[in-house]
Amino acid sequence: MRILTIIPTYNELESLPKTLGRLRSAVPASDVLVADDNSPDGTGELADRIAAEDPQVHVMHRKGKEGLGAAYIAGFKWALERDYDVVVEMDADGSHQPEQLPRLLEAVEQGADLVIGSRWVRGGTVVNWPVYRQAISRTGSTYARLMLGLKIKDMTAGYRAFRRTTLEKLDLDAVESVGYGFQVDLAWRVARMGLKVAEVPVTFVERELGASKMSGNIVVEAMLNVTKWGLSDRWKRVTHRRQR
Repeated sequence: MRILTIIPTYNELESLPKTLGRLRSAVPASDVLVADDNSPDGTGELADRIAAEDPQVHVMHRKGKEGLGAAYIAGFKWALERDYDVVVEMDADGSHQPEQLPRLLEAVEQGADLVIGSRWVRGGTVVNWPVYRQAISRTGSTYARLMLGLKIKDMTAGYRAFRRTTLEKLDLDAVESVGYGFQVDLAWRVARMGLKVAEVPVTFVERELGASKMSGNIVVEAMLNVTKWGLSDRWKRVTHRRQR
């Protein structure tokens, strides 16, 4: 398999080198695309220097901070244009353990169309997260799962591996989610197409360097979108039954 791991960055100058080093050691076969949103701290320039020494590392310089979803969509398109077989989402801050990536890739090899590195399935865990953060994540995933009628335990997880054919079936230009809700949006789209979604347990570690990009506005936006999608889907099903 030709593997590409996409790592979006915005002010990850301290954490990026460590994450890249661990990833290149854990899965040497994976190419890497650093999608930098014009980080003012020089993350993009650092990524260029690393790429100059490692031909498997590539850098995409974006105009500005446009959101996680937009960065991943641009990375997906870049990967499809270059015929990668598997495309991985990974955070730059070390919260996603590169050493656990083989678990996700094995699930792809076993037939999954989308693999989610899950905190909330048996064997999954979080480290250095306060109780309130765990409560927010669990509540958000549960609400999204119930609202959208899915069985996925960790709807908001950002550690994922997509089969190429899965991304080809998605209308990437129609994905408007940019923040916290992006992961929910894509999981829902994949599940609605009847594709196989697998969850494998991972250990999520709270970042030690840099600042989190999470905010209350991002969470509220995600919950509003999930509510809108769920109600809209229910209305479509009711309308369809009435027309039969």
